[in-house]
Amino acid sequence: MNAPASRPIEIERLLRGQWTLHARAERDAGGVLLALWASDERDRGGGGVLRAAFLRADRLRVLELPVGEREAGFPSLAPMFPSAARMERAVQDLLGLRAEGGDARPWLRHAAWPDGASPLRRDFDPARSVAPQTEDYAFVRVEGEGVHEIPVGPVHAGIIEPGHFRFSVVGEKVLRLEQRLGYVHKGIEKRLEQLSAIEGRRLAARVSGDSAVAYSWAYCQALETLAGATITPRGAALRAIALERERIANHLGDLGALGNDAGFAFGLSQFMRLKEDLLRVNQRAFGARYLMDYVLPGGVGGELDAAAVETLLAQTRSLEAEVRALRAIYDDHAGVQDRFRSCGIVTPELARELGLIGLAARASGQARDLRADLPCSPYDRLGVQVAMRSEGDVAARVAVRFDETLESLRLCWELLQSLPSGAARVDLPQPTAGIAYGLVEGWRGPILVALETGPVGSVRRCHPHDPSWQNWPLLEHAVIGNIVPDFPLINKSFNLSYSGQDL
Repeated sequence: MNAPASRPIEIERLLRGQWTLHARAERDAGGVLLALWASDERDRGGGGVLRAAFLRADRLRVLELPVGEREAGFPSLAPMFPSAARMERAVQDLLGLRAEGGDARPWLRHAAWPDGASPLRRDFDPARSVAPQTEDYAFVRVEGEGVHEIPVGPVHAGIIEPGHFRFSVVGEKVLRLEQRLGYVHKGIEKRLEQLSAIEGRRLAARVSGDSAVAYSWAYCQALETLAGATITPRGAALRAIALERERIANHLGDLGALGNDAGFAFGLSQFMRLKEDLLRVNQRAFGARYLMDYVLPGGVGGELDAAAVETLLAQTRSLEAEVRALRAIYDDHAGVQDRFRSCGIVTPELARELGLIGLAARASGQARDLRADLPCSPYDRLGVQVAMRSEGDVAARVAVRFDETLESLRLCWELLQSLPSGAARVDLPQPTAGIAYGLVEGWRGPILVALETGPVGSVRRCHPHDPSWQNWPLLEHAVIGNIVPDFPLINKSFNLSYSGQDL
């Protein structure tokens, strides 16, 4: 019997006057705005279609709003869902559809294409050369006695992705932080439209390289739905093992980096040693340190033999012992705890109001995890324990990482001990034309892939959505009242994706 991969999804097309009413109903029902994007429908006699995906505890609901070519724009959802603001600005940049009453400043564009051009419209020529332009972005100014601005980035001292952070400070205390992202906009969505649905999986895996398994699985979920295929229990179990090891690897790296940012270099060296050990075992067991091409349409791209299973089991046990020992050291280190506690607080109330999701939300009292709330196979039989704290500070985000690392090790142990027999991959029929959704709990939070196919297995539109879209704005709030030197620590405690947001 093959493993069910889909989740309850409701799709409803609305009239203009219903858009905000239905969005308000989602908010009142406890729904979280998961993604907002648009498509060009002018080749079908329409204008555009705006879509908003809302995640409830028991289902995903997608609202669709046709926007006529002559309409000035669409009603903004930002007053109800503040996280919608940047998504709406991206829709304006990429498709020319403007949120009425919303922030009209560009978000992704950076003058990289002419004002008035819309890269995701079907008549846009990506080969057209554009003369270099300058841009004077309208940052919000904070004025008053003793207020200074500190611009940081987009180029940073470390080998990290680019982003601009503009601090307004009095002394060292932060009054306001405003971010400017989009520097690594790569045109992923446009490029996906030039690929077949099968080929698109490879690019989807590289939207944010530290979440390759999660993006691959979400993309394949959507593709398998369109093809009417279900993966085998063995294929689902192997995907889950790969996903949990991806989660563990990222948490180990973050725990080391957070220790280092708190002045505890011992933590960095120990956790990076553990991460390197994990990646080396990945190479031996799966054939790659980072599993960019392990999850494939119909299942996975490689088997685990008995020796590989034993190696993975042995590492699972040794990692658990070492993580527990290091946690005790972190918890007992007065200097580390002094830096972690009461630093970068996001209260549960603010987390709910602004739509924080994923790991950071679970550190602020929001007990949402797709593996437990809307589990697909094999999570529906594993009884995932959701890690949660309510303090909302750096210490809480560290604690959630420790808890999730230990839970992921438990899940890997159970999956490896009871690995189903049978094939790891099934043949995939030609996908039908239509739209489908993949939804996977990556290590940062829920990853959504909306895949729309056209004739002969082509990609008409694909929107891969990273939880960093929702969580970057919360970082601006988390640093208020803290001192500037604490920003690297607070920022790392969220560890959001530039690439996943910028696309």
